[in-house]
Amino acid sequence: MEAFDVGELFAGLDPGGHDYAEFFRSSTLSLTVARWLAGSVDDQEPHTEDEVYYVVSGRARLSVADEEAAVEAGSIAYVAAGVEHRFHDIEEDLAVLVFWAPPRHSNAPRG
Repeated sequence: MEAFDVGELFAGLDPGGHDYAEFFRSSTLSLTVARWLAGSVDDQEPHTEDEVYYVVSGRARLSVADEEAAVEAGSIAYVAAGVEHRFHDIEEDLAVLVFWAPPRHSNAPRG
């Protein structure tokens, strides 16, 4: 078993801006923590893996393709691989746990 303390994971991120860190990886799944500060811009591009976002704290809106929803602590959202998505209107610092399947960058083109 591997167990993690979410507070410690977020404490390890740069408090001065957007940051993320992978903290678990297996052959079928990886996990990251990510933070966006209130008022910041999420400029991420579509990923090559499916993602599930679990909002630990904060408030924002999430756009996925042509849909949009408010997110806050306890919100869960699924984003399929290759789909445009981003957090916006970040009202309170946003702390998010991200589940990647398969693991992050597994399907990325090799250069």
